[in-house]
Amino acid sequence: MAERYRVRLDKEHHVFCAGHFITFGGDICERLHGHNYRVQVEVDGPLDENHYVVDFIALRDALKAITDSLDHRMMLPTEHRAIRVQADEREVTVTFEDRRWVFPRCDCVLLPIPNTTAELLARHIGRQLLDSLEIKTGVRPERLLVAVDEDNGQWGVWEWTG
Repeated sequence: MAERYRVRLDKEHHVFCAGHFITFGGDICERLHGHNYRVQVEVDGPLDENHYVVDFIALRDALKAITDSLDHRMMLPTEHRAIRVQADEREVTVTFEDRRWVFPRCDCVLLPIPNTTAELLARHIGRQLLDSLEIKTGVRPERLLVAVDEDNGQWGVWEWTG
């Protein structure tokens, strides 16, 4: 029987409050709104010389830095086929069909995703977390699961296996 090890991080301070809108059904665009998001992660891998999968402190700090970068921001997708995002150092202009929004640049985070769904936010956070853990610990986990709760029980989940 093979042994597997996993750590889970689900802390109250891995949260962020952010605005967004998504498109669905081809041509429907939601109204601007926000959520109090919560993030949890699982990391699988072999035990290292210290007998743990990953240093909890490195994992905690890396995830906190990512959630802090999203906190109190307007999240905008830069890879959407119909949402146009144009930014300069002062402001961000966003258009969808006949709708137009202008935001202060400092209040926005431009995300390299096609839609700001919970699933794609989980992927974005996960990819950043993988890179950060590799830099901090020198190791890339065998498996990473990131779950983003956007509304008290509505989770988007992304899983990566290396």
